Amino acid sequence: MVLSGLILPMSKLLQNDKLPAIFLMGPTASGKTDLAIELYKCLPVEIINVDSSQIYKGMDIGSAKPTREVLNKVPHRLIGIRDPSEAYSAADFVRDARQEMKDITEQGRIPLLVGGAMLYFKALLDGLADNPPADLLIRQKIEEDAKKYGWPYLHAKLKKVDPISAKGLHPNHSQRIQRALEIFQITGKLPSAIKKNQKENGSIISPISRDYRIIQIALMPLKRAHLHQRIEQRFKAILNSNFKAEVKLLFDREDIHKDLPAIRAAGYKQMWEYLSGEFEYSDICQLSVAATRQLAKRQLTWLRKWPDLHQIQVDYTSGGKFSSQEVLSDCLGILDGESIYTDPRQ
Repeated sequence: MVLSGLILPMSKLLQNDKLPAIFLMGPTASGKTDLAIELYKCLPVEIINVDSSQIYKGMDIGSAKPTREVLNKVPHRLIGIRDPSEAYSAADFVRDARQEMKDITEQGRIPLLVGGAMLYFKALLDGLADNPPADLLIRQKIEEDAKKYGWPYLHAKLKKVDPISAKGLHPNHSQRIQRALEIFQITGKLPSAIKKNQKENGSIISPISRDYRIIQIALMPLKRAHLHQRIEQRFKAILNSNFKAEVKLLFDREDIHKDLPAIRAAGYKQMWEYLSGEFEYSDICQLSVAATRQLAKRQLTWLRKWPDLHQIQVDYTSGGKFSSQEVLSDCLGILDGESIYTDPRQ
């Protein structure tokens, strides 16, 4: 393999019969995509998207997808693979990501998974139970109840039947609450009991660490206020990039509604509500930025407790910029220590 102009033998990369994969995580707007592109230039990596909004077609501006020009030069897998009218679960991601990782390693390259969908990363790391397929009628009834009573009500309902499953879920974690109730109604069995039985009997999608040596890296802001500034600047740029027209195309489709996972994403939800007449256009920026900051807060909460994680502390300036070369250097230093990269200065 050619790494930054040097030859690094496969025998050095291969440890305990496992090839490496890199997970690059961090809160929204932290600079993950920029760093991934720099890594692509100096390492034999292929990028896999781990962003739950960028999965969808026609959701380019609001999800901050790399531009078409960038994607032509630096391909990203699992971008724009689903229609927004369709749900995309963590189980879907695990199966798709595993296939992409297999394809990449068979080409003699290293999978680089990049994004902020922490649930997707967790599912890939921990494995998933092989649960029954979705029942659209049951799912529709659950969504109708959510519209009428709210997700905290349904979380309380789940807690009554399966307190173990409910304990690990936030009352507004809509997708996982929906899926747990759906499994219970389809099978008549507790989702937690099904998962325990499947673990004991091996009927589960295995953790990715059984097949790969995972190097996990996260970009962590030294000052949250500077990350907030970057979030605001990015969303203002999104609004100035014809975002309203992008959402209007989705809004005008009869098969898309506001309770779909794609439309619940920060920014899309607020623009949809504006188009529905729920508030003024001038309110969109403030509401979207607030929702995105809450997303970043949740992501940082995940990351602070994440095991086996290399953290890169990023000092964003008051102008919202940071030294990409400095961050790249820190990242390559970590990979050097993990035998993924050989520093040519050594």
